[in-house]
Amino acid sequence: MITKEAVLNALSTVMDPDLHQDLVTLNMIENIQIDEDKVSFSIVLTTPSCPLKGKIEADARKAVLTMTKAEEVDIRMTAKVKNSKTIDLGDNCFRHVIAVGSGKGGVGKSTVSLNIALALANDGAKVGLLDADIYGPNIPRMLGIDHLPDIADYKKLRPAEIHGLKVVSIGFMVQPGQPLIWRGPMLHSAIQQFITDFEWGDLDYLVVDLPPGTGDVQLSLAQSIPISGAVIVTTPQQVAIDDASRAVGMVEKLEIPLFGIVENMSYLTMQDGSKLYVFGENGGGSLANQVGTRLLGRVPIDPGIGVGGDIGSPVVMQEPLSDSGKAFVEIARNVAAEASKAAFNKIKSG
Repeated sequence: MITKEAVLNALSTVMDPDLHQDLVTLNMIENIQIDEDKVSFSIVLTTPSCPLKGKIEADARKAVLTMTKAEEVDIRMTAKVKNSKTIDLGDNCFRHVIAVGSGKGGVGKSTVSLNIALALANDGAKVGLLDADIYGPNIPRMLGIDHLPDIADYKKLRPAEIHGLKVVSIGFMVQPGQPLIWRGPMLHSAIQQFITDFEWGDLDYLVVDLPPGTGDVQLSLAQSIPISGAVIVTTPQQVAIDDASRAVGMVEKLEIPLFGIVENMSYLTMQDGSKLYVFGENGGGSLANQVGTRLLGRVPIDPGIGVGGDIGSPVVMQEPLSDSGKAFVEIARNVAAEASKAAFNKIKSG
């Protein structure tokens, strides 16, 4: 007769490849049920965007089939996003705040922020996107929305919602084309209000699209809320890498963990399948090696990204199986994995 102890013993041989501990020690196994030679249980991952979900499930099934007398193994893959300290602001609760920045403008930072947030939401996470690029709020156009919902029956302002994503941007509150000529104190107040005055609710991830550079908004965000980690976006050419390295330096000075580098506009795929490196080759990878972090992924040059951004149809929603769509999904899952590892290490260290 198969016992729960036997099932747990088998699953204690299965390692989480990111956290480097077995599933039983990590308390990922729940609801073990045994019906003669059939075993069922749940594996509770640390994120619904786990990039190694398939491997963990396959390894667990193989271990139980091999080490017990089970003939059938039914596994339910679930997830519960955790952090060492959840950010609790009364009605709002953020498990991870992920800041997406760049050293210079024009590298596709907002495109990366948006598609990371959408990919996480598509995987089943509860996600918010804060457009903190006060001087150039492009997120509303890229999502095809231009206003906040009616607030008549609510105590707080509500974010806009689309594709399962909650969104706040200064672009919802000013006239199209209106310039915002604000000094530091006004920027700081705006960032704080975006975080506290809106009804974000309970979020697994709040993705923050920062303005380019190393200025007041970045400092205000770091002072307003604990940031789980930062993602720096660059293109491959050296001038962009130079500026991205300054953004990395800012992250280090603010003592924010660096989750990794995204190389956007990495290459153009030609008709014969070859790759043309329009802006140079492997600049993002070189920067990642230089600063001791990981390259989260490369996004190819794809005219569909720009067209989709102009008409409010992001590539992750419109063409998720395109090369660029798959690249954004991979990047989002790598970011989620880094957030899980950072949380695990904090919890482990006490």
